[in-house]
Amino acid sequence: MAKQFLVSARDLVHEYPGVRALDGVSFEIERGSVTALVGPNGAGKSTLLRCLAGLDCPIEGTITVDSINVVAEPRLCHRRIGYLSDNFGLYDALTVRQCLAYAAMSQGIVDPEARVAVRDVAHRLALTNKLDQPAGSLSRGQRQRVAIGQALIHSPSVLILDEPASGLDPEARHDLAALFTTLANDGMTLIVSSHILAELDEYSTHMLVMRAGRIIESRALRATGIQTTDGQSLEVRVGFADVVPVDALLAAIEDATGHQPAAKLLRTDGNDAIIAIVGFGFCACVSFFALMAMFVSMMHSALGDDFMKGADWRWISSF
Repeated sequence: MAKQFLVSARDLVHEYPGVRALDGVSFEIERGSVTALVGPNGAGKSTLLRCLAGLDCPIEGTITVDSINVVAEPRLCHRRIGYLSDNFGLYDALTVRQCLAYAAMSQGIVDPEARVAVRDVAHRLALTNKLDQPAGSLSRGQRQRVAIGQALIHSPSVLILDEPASGLDPEARHDLAALFTTLANDGMTLIVSSHILAELDEYSTHMLVMRAGRIIESRALRATGIQTTDGQSLEVRVGFADVVPVDALLAAIEDATGHQPAAKLLRTDGNDAIIAIVGFGFCACVSFFALMAMFVSMMHSALGDDFMKGADWRWISSF
C-alpha cells in the first residue's frame, strides 16, 4: 500500500538579511505520523515551521499540505493547519471558554457549532473544569493546553508545535507527552520541534534533523528504546558511498571525547565503518531517538555532505 503524504516540501530557501535560514530543504510527512524536528539553536527549525504554517513565505520552493499549495493559497491552508509558536500568547483577562470561542470565531466557526467545538476541545484537553477561569490564573502547563486547544479548535489536518515543552516542569512535560500520544492515537498528524530528545522519543514516529538550514537526516523511528546488555555501549554500522573517511571519522570521535555519550571506531569493513557509541553507565535504558540525533549531528558536523552521500547507517547490535 502506497504511503500517504500529508505534507510535502521541495527545495525550500528562506533568507533573512545576511543569513540563509533554509537552504534547499525537502522532505515528506506521512498522514497520521508524529514527526520530531530536532537540531541546535539557529538550525532553521522555527523558520521551517512558520513556512509550513503559511506565516513566512520562502523565496524558492514549494509546500503542499493536504494537497493545498501553501505558498499560493496560505489563507485556505490555514483551515487545514493548527500552529502553536514557541512564544504563544493568551488574553489573560478572558476565560478559557472565551479564549477558545475567540479562536473558533477567527476560523469562521459560529454558534451553535462554536459552542460544540469549545466543549469538545475542552473535554479532549482536560480543561472542562477550567472553562470559566481567567487564562491569567492558570499554571504554565494549563495555559499551554489552552493554547493547543486554540490551535485544535477547527479540527486541522496537521498540528505544528514549536518547542511546546519549553518552560514546563517535569510533570507538565509528562502530561504534554501523554496528550500528544492521545492526539496521535486519534489520527492527528503532528510536527513537533524540541530539544528534549528523551520526551520526543515517547511519542514520535519519525525524525527530521536540521543543521545550518538543511535537513541532514530524515527517517522513521523504532517504537521503543534499546536496552543495552550492560548499560554501557551500542554498536552502529555506517555505510559510505565510497571508501570510509577514516581520518574524518577519527577527528569526529576525538572531538566528542569528554562528552556523554562519546564514540570509538571499532573497525572498517569494506565501505562500512563499525562504531561503538559508549558511555551509558549513567542510564540503563538508552533512548534510541536521542542516540540517532546525537550520532547524525556529530557525523554531519565532521563530514558535512560527504557523510550524507553515504546515509546508509543502522544500529546492528548491543554488546
